[in-house]
Parts: sequence; C-alpha cells; structure tokens
Amino acid sequence: MFEDLKPHIADLRKRLVISSLTLLVTFFACFAFYEPILGWMMLPIESVLPPKSQMVAVEVQETFFTALKVSFFGAFIISLPVIFWQLWLFLAPGLYDHEKKLVLPFVLSATIMFLIGASFAYWVVVPFGFEFLVNFGSAVVTVLPSIGKYVTFFTKLLFGFGVAFELPVLTFFLASIGLVDDRTLKDFFKYAVVLIFLLSALLTPPDVLTQFLMAGPLIVLYGISIYIAKIVNPAPKQIDEDVEED
Repeated sequence: MFEDLKPHIADLRKRLVISSLTLLVTFFACFAFYEPILGWMMLPIESVLPPKSQMVAVEVQETFFTALKVSFFGAFIISLPVIFWQLWLFLAPGLYDHEKKLVLPFVLSATIMFLIGASFAYWVVVPFGFEFLVNFGSAVVTVLPSIGKYVTFFTKLLFGFGVAFELPVLTFFLASIGLVDDRTLKDFFKYAVVLIFLLSALLTPPDVLTQFLMAGPLIVLYGISIYIAKIVNPAPKQIDEDVEED
C-alpha cells in the first residue's frame, strides 16, 4: 500500500516545492517594498483614528516582524495563481480528461474570487469594524494601536474572507466530480447558516454589524453555490412511488 502512495507523495512534494519557491522569491521582492504595502494596509485604520492618535510599536522587534508579516502576505497574494495551479496539477491525475481541461478556469476563478473576498473585507468590513473599535471609549482614552497586532488581525481578516469567497469555486469542482448536488446543499443549508455565523464571530471584530457584513455575503454565496450545483450536477428527481390500489 505504501508503495502505491509513493508517486502521490513525490508529486505532492514537487507541488509544495514549486509553491514554496514561488513564495520565497516573491517574499524577498515584497520585503524590498514592504513600506508601501504597509502603508496600504494602514489606510483603513488611519482614516478612523481620532486626532492625536497614531500607530505605535510596543516592542523593539515589532517593526521588523511586522515587515516580515507584510512581505509574506504580499507574496502570498502575488503567488496565488501559481499555488492554485499546483493544487490543480496535484489533483489532476484523479480526474477525467474533460475535467483536466478546466485548469485555466479553475486557476482564474479561484484567484479572482479570493481577491474579491479580500477586497470586500478591505473596503467594507475593515473600515466599519475598526471605526467601531477605535471610537469606542476614545473620549476617555487616547487610542494608540499596536502596528504588529493590527497587521496580524488585518491579514487574518482578509485571508478569511478570501477563503470564504472560494465557496462557489469549490462547489463547482465538487459538483463536477459528482461529490455534491443541489439537494445535498439544500439539506445542509440550516447547518451552513449556523457555521457561517460562528465563522463570522471568530473572524470579525466583536460588533454585530461587522459580523453581519461577513455572514450576509457568505449566505448569498451559499445560495449561488446551490444554483451552481443544480446546473453542474443536479440531483435526480424523486419519483413518486405511490401505487393506486384496485
């Protein structure tokens, strides 16, 4: 059995090496320009900071490690097409020939949906969330946000939204290979809503508005996923087995 797994393990290692090398190269490129990237990340919170407030580094090494986080996040975004491409190549041996031809649509749609999710978080969720957090109690205390903690929270939020917006792409792939259909997703809908709100509570700031800003689009995406599954792999129609008695 282990012998049968060797080719798959070797292929997985190859895909991981290519993805890691791409991340490494783009990381050094982003590290050389981390200041503009950091400036872009700070725009949402700087726009809601009260007068006399500013970003600070609490610890001596915080600025350096923040630069590393910023560079890695930038490298990850740039490397997304390569990462998705390598993921598809790893899965391709188990697919039919007509499914293997979907590599370009998969890479493009997965990258675009991730960027849409991250953009929604950047332009909508982050400003609303941090405006609430920063202004809460600002009349009593001076707000001095830690740059390191802000970047950590910012990247987690954008990454979470990016991954969440992959739901239609994932549904299309699973429906294409026959693992899910529209009836399966419809039956799971009520549980999905609960999971979506739990995920929103974990990833967003602790205010109801921001949580709904994440949960709302995800519920809509789940509905879109049901429609995608209905087109790609519709559930067989239930046959009425009632028999009339003479």
